[in-house]
Amino acid sequence: EVAYSQSTGQKEQLSRCLQRGIRRVQDLCKVLQLPAVFEETAVSYFQRALQLPAFHLVSLEKKELLGGCCVFVTCRQHNWPLTMGTVCSLLYAKQDLFASVYLSLQKELGLSVPALSLADLVTTHLNSFRLLQPTANVPAPFLEDKEKLLARTMGLVELASETWLVTGRHPVPIVTAAAFLAWQSLRPGPRLSCPLARFCRLAGVDLPPPAHLRLKELLEILLDMASHLSWLRGFHLDKKTVVKHVGDLLQHRVFLLKNAFSQQDGEEQQDTAPGQGSPGQDPVGPGSMDKDSPPVAQEQGCPSAGKRLRPLLPPCLLHPRKRLRPAAPSAPAPVATGDEPISDSEIEQYLRSPEEILAFRRAKAW
Repeated sequence: EVAYSQSTGQKEQLSRCLQRGIRRVQDLCKVLQLPAVFEETAVSYFQRALQLPAFHLVSLEKKELLGGCCVFVTCRQHNWPLTMGTVCSLLYAKQDLFASVYLSLQKELGLSVPALSLADLVTTHLNSFRLLQPTANVPAPFLEDKEKLLARTMGLVELASETWLVTGRHPVPIVTAAAFLAWQSLRPGPRLSCPLARFCRLAGVDLPPPAHLRLKELLEILLDMASHLSWLRGFHLDKKTVVKHVGDLLQHRVFLLKNAFSQQDGEEQQDTAPGQGSPGQDPVGPGSMDKDSPPVAQEQGCPSAGKRLRPLLPPCLLHPRKRLRPAAPSAPAPVATGDEPISDSEIEQYLRSPEEILAFRRAKAW
């Protein structure tokens, strides 16, 4: 059988650049295992974009990234969790260049692109873990039920979102750190000694470089919350042992966030159990600072007791980058009146040599 496009010369009407771009879009959709509807939409976006003058004179590298941007836009519009970093890794592209082409495409075509759903991204990211199904390379104590891991990871990601750890950050490192903590907390015994790097190797996923920092920030939040949970004040908690109590911390996270990151007006906070409010207590809410911890916690030896808890603010405000000190303002220059004396060296700058006078006369004659 001869295809209609081959018999009518339909493909000959397309430029080579357009043909290569369409093939690139189709190949990218096959690698990502996208439905046929996604492929058709992405190809149509690519054809529309190449007809616009804004993309006629761009470099060949940007034209190659244009197909990836069309696939990325299509996935976002269909709520398919795909990150910009994934497309860049498949195309071996720089993220800043890809972002510029993506913004140009969105502006020129007038596309409405919804934000990425973090819940969908968590589900998709965990589906690629090898720890959810028995394999020869994964020890039995490290296997985990998919639904339990997904629910616990979602709770930790929501906690990270409520404590400003998600804002302005790449989502994949946060999801990786949350999945690691969730995995450890479900069976702490054999898993507490497993580091994050080994967990990623067993799961068969890449370890994003910022994941260690996101893990450290999550553990600091959990320790601050644990210092305000009544039945945990008798334990000496650190970044390893607090993982055992993640379930309790997530269950009471609304109370603990309000209690751990609130401020009393000139009064120390009273020792309250979950669900019991103390008279005269009026927490300001997230974003304020707590006074000293209750005396009971100080007696029990909780590591977070007795110190002023940090306010609930974005990390960029808690740990700002060091900036250079501005130079001291110099004395204001005196106002020029025109009566100042003129030095001999300054006068010589305005005197022309014989050669300059000759050159000036020739130029004036021309």
